[in-house]
Amino acid sequence: MNNLLNKKIYLAGHSGMVGSAIFKQLKNKGYNNLLTKSLSELDLTRQESVEKYFENEKPEIVIVAAAKVGGILANNTYRAEFIYDNLMIEANIINTAHKHGVEKLIFLGSSCIYPKLAPQPLKEEYLLSDYLEETNEPYAIAKIAGIKLCENYYRQYKCNFFSAMPTNLYGPNDNFNLETSHVLPALIRKFHEAKKENKPEVILWGTGNPKREFLFVDDLAEAIVFLLENINSEDIYEKGISQINIGTGEDLTINELAEIIKNIIGYTGNITYDSSKPDGTPRKLMDVTRIHNLGWKHKTSLEDGIKKSYEYFKEIEG
Repeated sequence: MNNLLNKKIYLAGHSGMVGSAIFKQLKNKGYNNLLTKSLSELDLTRQESVEKYFENEKPEIVIVAAAKVGGILANNTYRAEFIYDNLMIEANIINTAHKHGVEKLIFLGSSCIYPKLAPQPLKEEYLLSDYLEETNEPYAIAKIAGIKLCENYYRQYKCNFFSAMPTNLYGPNDNFNLETSHVLPALIRKFHEAKKENKPEVILWGTGNPKREFLFVDDLAEAIVFLLENINSEDIYEKGISQINIGTGEDLTINELAEIIKNIIGYTGNITYDSSKPDGTPRKLMDVTRIHNLGWKHKTSLEDGIKKSYEYFKEIEG
C-alpha cells in the first residue's frame, strides 16, 4: 500500500462532484502525486489529445470519474450527446492506458446499467440480463461499453482495469440545476425556493412511489480508495462478474425522500405529484454484499448527508 502513495495517479474528472470527493480523499490519505486536467485544458473526447497527455505525463494509475451526467430529463433530452461523449471519454482513456502500460485503472459506472425490471436488490450478475430503462438507455449503454472495455483488456492483455458501479450519489459539488440535476439535489432546490418564496405547494414529477438508494459522495470516495488499495482485476473477473457495486444497501420512496428534505429545509407547504410525468425505473437498490465482504461499508446516514448537501447549496446560493 505504501508504495502506492508515490505512484502517479491521473484522476479524470477531478472537478466534478465525484472527482473532487475522490481527489480530497486521496490527498487526505497521503497521495501527493496526483495528475489533473480541466476540460478546457484536455478534451477527453479527442483521442489525439488523450494520447499526447499520457505520453507527456506517464500516469501509473488511472481513475475514470469523467463523464457526461444528468438526471432523467437530461438523459432523455440529450440522448446523442450522452452516448457519444461517454463512449469517447472512456474508450480514449482505457485504450490509451493500455498502450502506455498503466498499472491499474478504475472506471466508474452507474447503477442505470442494470435492466429496468431486474430483481431487487441488483446483483452484479444481472448486467445484460434484460432490457434497459428507456429514458437513460444511451447513457447506460455507454457505461456498459466502458465496463466491457475494462473486462476485455483484462481478458486479452491481463490489464489490471476494473469497474465500480456507484448507486445514486449526492453531496458537495452536486448539480442543482433543475433541468439537468438528479432527483435529490433537485428536491433540495425546489423546497428551498418554495420556502423562500412562501409557495403553498411543491409539484414533483411522477407518483412518488419509485424507490431509490442514495450514497453520500464522500463515502463513495472512500470506497474507490479502498478498492484502489485492496482489489485487483482478478478479484472481480475470476468471480464471474464484470463490475463491483458500491452503495448503502438501503432504499426509500421518492415520497419519503421528499418528506425528509422538506423537514430539513423547514418547508411547511404541501407536496403534489404530477403523475403525467415519468417515474423512471420502479426500484433501484444495489446488492452490496460483495463490497461489504471485502471490508468496506458506508458511514454517512441519509439525513446527515442531506444536511451537509443543503449547507453546501446555501453556500453556493449565497
